Amino acid sequence: MKFLAVDTSGKQLNTAVFDGSSETVFRREDCAMKHSVLLMGEIGAAFSQAKIAPKDCDYFACVVGPGSFTGIRIGIATVKGLCLALEKPALALTSFDCLAYADKSAKKLCLVDAGHGNYYACAYCGTEISVPPAFVSRADADALIAEGYTPVAGEPLFEGVRTADVAAGLSAAALAKAGEARGAHMLEALYLRKSSAEERS
Repeated sequence: MKFLAVDTSGKQLNTAVFDGSSETVFRREDCAMKHSVLLMGEIGAAFSQAKIAPKDCDYFACVVGPGSFTGIRIGIATVKGLCLALEKPALALTSFDCLAYADKSAKKLCLVDAGHGNYYACAYCGTEISVPPAFVSRADADALIAEGYTPVAGEPLFEGVRTADVAAGLSAAALAKAGEARGAHMLEALYLRKSSAEERS
Protein backbone atom coordinates (compact mmCIF):
# COMPACT_ATOMS: atom_id res chain seq x y z
CA MET A 1 0.00 0.00 0.00
CA LYS A 2 1.30 3.41 -0.96
CA PHE A 3 -0.02 6.60 0.57
CA LEU A 4 0.41 10.28 1.31
CA ALA A 5 -0.58 11.50 4.78
CA VAL A 6 -0.73 15.14 5.83
CA ASP A 7 -1.24 16.88 9.16
CA THR A 8 -2.04 20.59 9.04
CA SER A 9 -3.71 20.75 12.45
CA GLY A 10 -0.88 22.42 14.37
CA LYS A 11 2.12 24.72 14.26
CA GLN A 12 4.21 22.00 12.60
CA LEU A 13 3.25 20.87 9.10
CA ASN A 14 3.79 17.11 8.81
CA THR A 15 3.78 15.06 5.63
CA ALA A 16 4.56 11.38 5.14
CA VAL A 17 4.80 9.35 1.93
CA PHE A 18 5.04 5.56 2.17
CA ASP A 19 6.38 3.84 -0.92
CA GLY A 20 4.75 0.47 -0.28
CA SER A 21 7.88 -1.31 0.91
CA SER A 22 9.64 -0.27 4.08
CA GLU A 23 10.64 3.28 3.30
CA THR A 24 8.70 6.30 4.56
CA VAL A 25 9.64 9.87 3.73
CA PHE A 26 8.85 12.24 6.59
CA ARG A 27 8.83 16.00 6.28
CA ARG A 28 8.41 18.22 9.32
CA GLU A 29 8.18 21.96 8.79
CA ASP A 30 7.62 24.58 11.48
CA CYS A 31 5.21 26.64 9.45
CA ALA A 32 3.95 29.30 11.90
CA MET A 33 0.45 28.39 10.72
CA LYS A 34 1.27 29.17 7.05
CA HIS A 35 -0.10 25.84 5.87
CA SER A 36 -1.69 27.23 2.71
CA VAL A 37 1.64 28.66 1.57
CA LEU A 38 3.78 25.60 2.27
CA LEU A 39 1.59 22.53 1.93
CA MET A 40 1.76 21.81 -1.80
CA GLY A 41 5.51 22.40 -1.85
CA GLU A 42 6.01 20.00 1.04
CA ILE A 43 3.83 17.38 -0.64
CA GLY A 44 5.79 17.73 -3.87
CA ALA A 45 9.11 17.44 -2.05
CA ALA A 46 7.95 14.34 -0.17
CA PHE A 47 6.90 12.60 -3.37
CA SER A 48 10.18 13.55 -5.01
CA GLN A 49 12.17 12.08 -2.12
CA ALA A 50 10.06 8.91 -2.11
CA LYS A 51 10.45 8.56 -5.88
CA ILE A 52 6.77 7.89 -6.47
CA ALA A 53 4.00 10.04 -7.95
CA PRO A 54 0.62 10.96 -6.45
CA LYS A 55 -1.12 8.69 -8.98
CA ASP A 56 0.80 5.73 -7.52
CA CYS A 57 -0.88 6.12 -4.12
CA ASP A 58 -3.60 3.72 -3.05
CA TYR A 59 -5.16 6.36 -0.81
CA PHE A 60 -4.57 9.76 0.75
CA ALA A 61 -4.78 10.40 4.50
CA CYS A 62 -5.50 13.61 6.34
CA VAL A 63 -5.71 14.72 9.97
CA VAL A 64 -9.20 16.14 10.45
CA GLY A 65 -8.65 17.59 13.92
CA PRO A 66 -8.78 18.72 16.52
CA GLY A 67 -6.41 21.67 16.25
CA SER A 68 -6.15 24.83 14.19
CA PHE A 69 -9.53 25.43 12.55
CA THR A 70 -7.96 27.05 9.48
CA GLY A 71 -5.18 24.50 9.19
CA ILE A 72 -7.61 21.60 9.35
CA ARG A 73 -9.76 23.05 6.58
CA ILE A 74 -6.70 23.54 4.36
CA GLY A 75 -5.58 19.94 4.83
CA ILE A 76 -9.02 18.50 4.17
CA ALA A 77 -9.54 20.61 1.05
CA THR A 78 -6.14 19.62 -0.33
CA VAL A 79 -6.60 15.89 0.26
CA LYS A 80 -10.15 15.97 -1.08
CA GLY A 81 -8.83 17.63 -4.23
CA LEU A 82 -6.18 14.95 -4.72
CA CYS A 83 -8.67 12.15 -4.10
CA LEU A 84 -11.21 13.53 -6.55
CA ALA A 85 -8.65 14.34 -9.23
CA LEU A 86 -7.01 10.91 -9.05
CA GLU A 87 -10.11 8.90 -8.07
CA LYS A 88 -8.56 7.58 -4.86
CA PRO A 89 -10.12 6.94 -1.43
CA ALA A 90 -9.48 9.15 1.58
CA LEU A 91 -8.58 8.22 5.15
CA ALA A 92 -9.54 10.47 8.06
CA LEU A 93 -7.15 10.48 11.01
CA THR A 94 -7.31 12.49 14.22
CA SER A 95 -4.55 14.40 15.95
CA PHE A 96 -4.99 11.88 18.75
CA ASP A 97 -4.35 8.93 16.41
CA CYS A 98 -0.97 10.40 15.48
CA LEU A 99 0.02 10.75 19.13
CA ALA A 100 -1.30 7.31 20.10
CA TYR A 101 0.64 5.55 17.35
CA ALA A 102 3.80 7.55 18.09
CA ASP A 103 3.96 6.66 21.79
CA LYS A 104 4.44 3.14 23.15
CA SER A 105 2.86 3.69 26.58
CA ALA A 106 0.19 1.13 27.49
CA LYS A 107 -2.15 3.85 28.76
CA LYS A 108 -1.78 7.32 27.32
CA LEU A 109 -3.66 10.59 27.44
CA CYS A 110 -3.21 12.31 24.09
CA LEU A 111 -3.35 16.09 24.43
CA VAL A 112 -3.58 18.98 21.97
CA ASP A 113 -3.28 22.59 23.13
CA ALA A 114 -6.65 24.34 22.89
CA GLY A 115 -5.45 27.63 24.38
CA HIS A 116 -6.21 29.46 27.61
CA GLY A 117 -5.08 26.52 29.73
CA ASN A 118 -7.48 24.09 28.07
CA TYR A 119 -6.82 21.00 25.98
CA TYR A 120 -8.34 18.63 23.49
CA ALA A 121 -7.91 15.19 25.02
CA CYS A 122 -8.47 11.54 24.22
CA ALA A 123 -7.27 8.55 26.25
CA TYR A 124 -6.01 5.31 24.74
CA CYS A 125 -5.08 1.83 25.89
CA GLY A 126 -2.49 0.97 23.28
CA THR A 127 -4.06 2.29 20.09
CA GLU A 128 -7.67 1.75 21.17
CA ILE A 129 -9.70 4.66 22.55
CA SER A 130 -10.64 4.21 26.21
CA VAL A 131 -11.96 7.72 26.94
CA PRO A 132 -13.53 9.55 23.95
CA PRO A 133 -12.32 12.92 22.64
CA ALA A 134 -13.28 15.97 24.69
CA PHE A 135 -12.45 19.61 25.35
CA VAL A 136 -11.01 19.61 28.88
CA SER A 137 -9.46 21.82 31.53
CA ARG A 138 -6.06 21.20 33.10
CA ALA A 139 -7.87 19.81 36.15
CA ASP A 140 -9.72 17.31 33.95
CA ALA A 141 -6.45 16.25 32.34
CA ASP A 142 -4.78 15.87 35.74
CA ALA A 143 -7.64 13.64 36.90
CA LEU A 144 -7.01 11.22 34.04
CA ILE A 145 -3.26 11.34 34.61
CA ALA A 146 -3.94 10.39 38.23
CA GLU A 147 -5.73 7.28 36.92
CA GLY A 148 -2.47 6.08 35.37
CA TYR A 149 -2.57 7.63 31.91
CA THR A 150 0.73 8.97 30.58
CA PRO A 151 0.25 12.46 29.07
CA VAL A 152 1.50 12.68 25.47
CA ALA A 153 1.54 15.67 23.12
CA GLY A 154 3.26 16.93 20.01
CA GLU A 155 4.85 19.78 21.96
CA PRO A 156 5.82 20.46 25.61
CA LEU A 157 2.54 21.51 27.24
CA PHE A 158 3.37 21.20 30.93
CA GLU A 159 5.74 19.29 33.19
CA GLY A 160 5.49 15.53 32.80
CA VAL A 161 4.10 15.52 29.27
CA ARG A 162 5.94 13.22 26.87
CA THR A 163 6.67 14.77 23.47
CA ALA A 164 5.83 12.46 20.57
CA ASP A 165 7.13 12.40 17.00
CA VAL A 166 3.89 13.39 15.29
CA ALA A 167 5.14 12.74 11.76
CA ALA A 168 6.11 9.16 12.63
CA GLY A 169 2.76 8.66 14.35
CA LEU A 170 0.97 10.10 11.32
CA SER A 171 2.59 7.51 9.06
CA ALA A 172 2.02 4.62 11.49
CA ALA A 173 -1.65 5.51 11.94
CA ALA A 174 -2.18 5.91 8.19
CA LEU A 175 -0.73 2.46 7.55
CA ALA A 176 -2.57 0.74 10.41
CA LYS A 177 -5.93 2.23 9.43
CA ALA A 178 -5.63 1.67 5.66
CA GLY A 179 -8.76 -0.48 5.67
CA GLU A 180 -10.83 2.49 6.85
CA ALA A 181 -10.19 4.57 3.71
CA ARG A 182 -13.44 5.73 2.11
CA GLY A 183 -14.73 8.25 -0.41
CA ALA A 184 -13.35 11.78 -0.13
CA HIS A 185 -16.81 13.08 0.77
CA MET A 186 -16.42 11.31 4.12
CA LEU A 187 -13.66 13.70 5.23
CA GLU A 188 -15.17 16.00 7.84
CA ALA A 189 -13.44 18.22 10.37
CA LEU A 190 -13.43 17.14 14.01
CA TYR A 191 -14.21 20.19 16.09
CA LEU A 192 -14.55 19.78 19.86
CA ARG A 193 -15.48 23.41 20.47
CA LYS A 194 -16.53 26.51 18.54
CA SER A 195 -13.90 28.70 16.87
CA SER A 196 -12.84 31.90 18.63
CA ALA A 197 -14.83 33.92 16.09
CA GLU A 198 -17.96 31.86 16.75
CA GLU A 199 -17.52 32.18 20.51
CA ARG A 200 -17.29 35.98 20.21
CA SER A 201 -20.42 36.26 18.03
